[in-house]
Amino acid sequence: MTSPTSPTRILVLNSGSSSVKYQLIDMADRTRLAAGLAERIGEETSAVSHEPLATGGERRTREGRLADHDAALKAIADELAVDGLGLDSPDLAAIGHRVVHGGLKLTEPTVVDDAVLGEIERLVPVAPLHNPANVTGIRTARRLRPDLPQVAVFDTAFHSTMPEHAARYAIDVETADAHRVRRYGFHGTSHAYVSRKAAQLLGKDPAEVNLIVLHLGNGASASAVRGGRCEDTSMGLTPLEGLVMGTRSGDIDPAVVFHLGRVAGMGVDEVDELLNKRSGLLGLCGANDMREIRRRIDAGDAAATLAFDIYIHRLKKYIGAYYAVLGRVDAVVFTAGVGENAAPVREAAVAGLEELGLAVDGELNAAGGKEARLISPEYARVKVAVVPTDEELEIAEQTYALVAPS
Repeated sequence: MTSPTSPTRILVLNSGSSSVKYQLIDMADRTRLAAGLAERIGEETSAVSHEPLATGGERRTREGRLADHDAALKAIADELAVDGLGLDSPDLAAIGHRVVHGGLKLTEPTVVDDAVLGEIERLVPVAPLHNPANVTGIRTARRLRPDLPQVAVFDTAFHSTMPEHAARYAIDVETADAHRVRRYGFHGTSHAYVSRKAAQLLGKDPAEVNLIVLHLGNGASASAVRGGRCEDTSMGLTPLEGLVMGTRSGDIDPAVVFHLGRVAGMGVDEVDELLNKRSGLLGLCGANDMREIRRRIDAGDAAATLAFDIYIHRLKKYIGAYYAVLGRVDAVVFTAGVGENAAPVREAAVAGLEELGLAVDGELNAAGGKEARLISPEYARVKVAVVPTDEELEIAEQTYALVAPS
């Protein structure tokens, strides 16, 4: 039984603009006790879906309007309390919050105080879709449990080790510094977790391994990881740069923005919406779910085929570029929803790269599984791996390491 004097449970919160994802994890044995989602916050048809993992009970959903994040977190607390896991539990050590942007100052897991919260708010201009919701979640949690450590874990932190020649854009330095314009990178908790697990899969210390990590979900990013530290990553000032994504364009000539303003009369906000919400796979073929795209390809849909080819072409460019950046690569690692589940994506991304030492074994690639695994043939000089990501566990690990008694 867990002692109330040495609490080991971490509640992980991922607050979005209209949703809060959560998991309760006991760090004594890394057991997930509960998980769920409060969604459509502020709408008339809000709902909380809750899984009581500790008891193996059925998922339950409670519908009813959640006016704001205060109401959502209180509803989450009520659901946890039904299972005897309420926020008032003495076994709760801290609440760990996913925060998308930490900038240059917040590069480690940090116990939140007013100064830290102020810095997160100051970064809103470079993360307008994410940091406001993250701040709201932290403020609400602090009100509910003012005595409990609130720990911010930053998506950008893992990438803060990028050297200046990778992090800087080639624009006027004074302008860039005045407005915090540089490459920060995102999905950092995933890249950190996956690169560490990939090293374990290879039977090596992370400090000995060079990896190219491909986090492929609706949002997608690549990273070049040298000895456990990020050397480069595909996302930049915002999560728009880099790979082709579900609804985001990824890399694009910046002059496209000026061109659309001049010839189409589109304002900055319209172009912003176009590139972030109506581009990527969705803009190319009308679908952003890779399963649907593959179904359409099998049915002979030319637009879906082209969208897939563009997606793969961009992936290959980044694999080649990061191979050059690292000089030596021990493994290419696929993770996240598409990376873990779409065998055709993995096969196509590596096809033709045999001269770089890369190959995929068709049988191993087609075999499913939720465990980290190699999908390359034994003879391959560079391994290809699938490593399921676990951002919630990574946030819990970093939070607990900060607050656990030494």
